Amino acid sequence: MKASRVVSTARRSARALGSSNRTFVRDLSCPATSNTQSFACSRTTTKSKQAQPTYLRSHSHQRTLTPQSYRTYASSSSDARLNKTALYDLHLAHGAKMVPFGGFEMPVQYTGLSVSASHHFTREKASLFDVGHMVQHRFEGPGATAFLQRITPGSLASLPTHQSTLSALLWPGIGSIVDDTVITRLGPELFYVVTNAACREKDLAYLNEQLAAWDGAEVRHEVLDGWGLIALQGPLSEELLAQVLEDPTATNLRELYFGQSRFAKVKGATEPVLISRAGYTGEDGFEISISPADTVSVTETLLSTSGSDKLQFAGLGARDSLRLEAGMCLYGHDLDDTTTPVEGALGWIVGKDRRNPASDADKFHGADVVLAQLTPKSKGGSGVSRRRVGLTIEGAPAREGAEIVDAQTSEKIGVITSGCPSPTLGKNIAMGYVKDGLHKAGTEVQVLVRGRPRKAVITKMPFVPAKYWKAPA
Repeated sequence: MKASRVVSTARRSARALGSSNRTFVRDLSCPATSNTQSFACSRTTTKSKQAQPTYLRSHSHQRTLTPQSYRTYASSSSDARLNKTALYDLHLAHGAKMVPFGGFEMPVQYTGLSVSASHHFTREKASLFDVGHMVQHRFEGPGATAFLQRITPGSLASLPTHQSTLSALLWPGIGSIVDDTVITRLGPELFYVVTNAACREKDLAYLNEQLAAWDGAEVRHEVLDGWGLIALQGPLSEELLAQVLEDPTATNLRELYFGQSRFAKVKGATEPVLISRAGYTGEDGFEISISPADTVSVTETLLSTSGSDKLQFAGLGARDSLRLEAGMCLYGHDLDDTTTPVEGALGWIVGKDRRNPASDADKFHGADVVLAQLTPKSKGGSGVSRRRVGLTIEGAPAREGAEIVDAQTSEKIGVITSGCPSPTLGKNIAMGYVKDGLHKAGTEVQVLVRGRPRKAVITKMPFVPAKYWKAPA
């Protein structure tokens, strides 16, 4: 351990909320998103006193975790006991079919509503997704900003308080993606970070080792286990959320734009919830972080107040087709430990003020590799050999692993990482990687579906235009 103290804590239980004179606003986005996708938070000008979730405050009871060596983990193990979110019983009561996902039992769809029907319901009305399997972190201390800038390429030093950004944890030396993440600044040296459930073990091992090696100022890390997270998505989302606000005038949703968020009191909750205008579907919507004790009550209140004609639960099936139409990545499929941000079409997450580091101390992990990739070979950089692209495909849908070949020579030029029929467009869409130079929209290729070549075209993403509620330009 270095001279500067580093504390890494796994939070196992909820703590009561404290009070504060400050009101916080938070924003999320996707690749987020997640992804992903950038989220932002800003402070409101209200002077009213509001309670503040405990994870925003310092805690005296903390446990130091033993650093672990870097490893690559599978998303789940067939013989491992699956976890359950706080909404598990509620899902079953609504007729959910549960499947393993990211180490959890999660709903894939619900009785009486097909995946396609649920997809359309989200686009036309509103759906509620349980995303409580995601991992929520808290980083605090005088070294928090510098530490996070070491392991991610974002411009966190210049990130205003209560704003967020999509980013990625990067492997030292090679700059490939450990996991994609959303980072929110909630104070001068206080950050809220969300990572993927399937990467939990790998991410914690990575963070523990990075914290142990950190030689800067003190950093305290906590994992916020037990906190609920639900995503309200669709054109009716604002209307439905407004109905459960305790004081709609104190939280004007019309003035809460995509990338912003705030704490508010809602019906069914004993503590304020964190409302973020964000999502993983391309629709207008909100993500709501809820204390463990209130997660079920808030969710039931939202469902009952809205009515089934306007709001229904949606599962992983609809979430996957919605996010693919929105051109959003799923880690472990469209991104992995071998992919750099530039290869993954995420070069934009590298902050402009991080592209010319003054010294090695200012560099993020893998900066030498990633920064060189930002410049094509034709302009003196190293460029990349492959790029993530979108495709539309004729005939049968292409699934993960299908080969992409040159339309003229039949030479393999890439591979599909995600694919499905698009309920909105009525055509087959996919995401994958192709050789650099063949990634431009309009390029004709072929995809081998069950061994048969199918005509395909490189297509700009998102496939379906986003409908985010954005601030006036």
